[in-house]
Amino acid sequence: MKTNIFTVALSLLSVAAVAQKGEIRDAGDAVEDGNYAEAKTQLQTAESMLSEANDKWTERFYLYKGQAYLGNGENASLEDLEVAVEAFQKAQELGNDDEAVQGFDQVRNALVQSAINDQNTENYESASDKLRYSYQLNKQDTLYLYYAAANSLNAQDYTAALEDYKKLKELGFDGSGVEYLATNVETGEEEVMPKEQRELMLKTGEYENPQDRKIPSKKGEIAKNIALIYIQEGEDEKAIEAIKDAKAENPDNIALLQAEADVYYRMGNKEKYNELMQEMVKKNPNDPNVYYNLGVTAAELGDNEKAIDYYKKALEIDPEMVNARMNIVVAILAKERDLIEQMNELGMSKEDNKRYEELEEERKEVYKEAVPYLEKIIEADPDNVNAVRTAINIYNQLGEEEKAAELKASLE
Repeated sequence: MKTNIFTVALSLLSVAAVAQKGEIRDAGDAVEDGNYAEAKTQLQTAESMLSEANDKWTERFYLYKGQAYLGNGENASLEDLEVAVEAFQKAQELGNDDEAVQGFDQVRNALVQSAINDQNTENYESASDKLRYSYQLNKQDTLYLYYAAANSLNAQDYTAALEDYKKLKELGFDGSGVEYLATNVETGEEEVMPKEQRELMLKTGEYENPQDRKIPSKKGEIAKNIALIYIQEGEDEKAIEAIKDAKAENPDNIALLQAEADVYYRMGNKEKYNELMQEMVKKNPNDPNVYYNLGVTAAELGDNEKAIDYYKKALEIDPEMVNARMNIVVAILAKERDLIEQMNELGMSKEDNKRYEELEEERKEVYKEAVPYLEKIIEADPDNVNAVRTAINIYNQLGEEEKAAELKASLE
C-alpha cells in the first residue's frame, strides 16, 4: 500500500513538471512572436511551480521573463524594466552569460530611448527616473546621471537634482570629449554617432561630410546648477561656496567664472555681476556672449548707452546675433520714455508748445536711430513679428505710410 502511494506521488510530480515546462516553452514562443502579454501570463502560471524545475528550465524561465517584461523596449514602463533586469540577473547567476548580458544592454537602450520620448513630451520626472536607473545599472555611464539631474531640474525636483549634481561633483565628472558627426545624404541632417559606426556609414555612401565637434567640460554648468538650486532654496551662502569650491580646482575655467556671475545676477547683485563679467572680458575678449550679457545688465541698471555699446561690440564679433540687434532697438526706444514724460508735463503756453515741438523732433530722431537696426533684423528674419510690428508703428510715426502698409501686408 505504501508503495502505491509513493508511485502516485511521483506520477503527480511528473505531470506538474511537464505542464510547467510546457508553459515556459509556450512563454518562449510568445516572446519570439512578440506577444509579450501572453508570455507574461504563461510565466505567472509557471512561476508557482518553478521550484520543481531543473536549473536548465529555471534559467530559461528567467531569460524569457526578462525578455517578456522588456518587450519591444519602446513603451516599457520603468517598473517592467526593473523586473526585466532582476530576471536577467537570475538567468546570469544560473550560468547564462551571453543572452543575459545582451538583455541588460537592451534594457539600458530601452531606458535611454524611453527617457528621450519622455523628454520630448515634457515628462521630465519619468525621464529622470529612467536615466538614473540606467546609471545604477552601469556606474561607468556617468553621463546618464548628468542627464538625470538635468531632467530633475526641469521637473523642478530640486532635491533630486541637487543630490545627482553633488554625486557628479564627488565623482569628478567632467563630461568633456568629442562628438562624431556626419551628414545623412538622404535627409541632409547632421547626425551624431560612435566613431566606428561613422566610418562604416561613410563607406556605404549614405553619409558624408564627417565632422568632429569638441564637447566642453560640464563642471562649470554643474557648479552653477548646484549654486542656483541653493539660491532657489534660499541658501545664498551655500551657493557662493559651491562656486568658490569649483573655482579653487579650476581657477582659469571661464564657465565657472560665468557661473559665479550668474549666481550674483540671480541674487540681485548686479554690481558684482558686472565686475565678474569685466573679468571675463579680459580672459575671453572674443566671446560675443560676454558682451551681450554685459549689455543686458547695463540696461537693467538703467545705463542704456553703455548697453548699446556692449551690444554693438557683440555684433562686431558676431554680426548674425539677432538678439543683440533687437536689444539695441529696445535700448534706443527706451530714450522715448523720458521724452514722453517731458511732453506730458507741458502746458498750453506758447513756450510750452514750442518745447513740445522740439521734443517731438527729438522723438523722431530716436525712431530714425532705431530704424536701421529693425530693417536689418527684418531682412534676416522676415517672420520676426515683434520686429515687424515695431517697424510698422515707427514708420507711421515718421509719416512713412507706404513702408508701414507694405510691412502690414506681409503680416497678413
